Amino acid sequence: MSTADGFGRIYYMTFAQKVFQVVSKIPHGKVMTYAAVAKAAGRPRAYRAVGNVLNKNPRPIEIPCHRVVKSDGKVGGYVGGIYKKVRLLQQEGIPIYNNRIAIT
Repeated sequence: MSTADGFGRIYYMTFAQKVFQVVSKIPHGKVMTYAAVAKAAGRPRAYRAVGNVLNKNPRPIEIPCHRVVKSDGKVGGYVGGIYKKVRLLQQEGIPIYNNRIAIT
């Protein structure tokens, strides 16, 4: 994926930049799976790589990585711990039971 800057120059985004861009657009109260993020970032089989990228999230406020969950509904990992991830998701109105959400 390439994009132009304000001066008409074209630059290419790394996979990590694409992941951060996709995740930054997940709205409050919604979640996306690691697989869906990988697909949106242009590498549909790289869902584990998405987790590795998000583990190094430099801006957790702008890039809400707590909104990315596993395809089976489990909340998955989080730098701040699973308890904190569950709490953040619940605060956004996402129902969680036994560390799982309903994937629709």
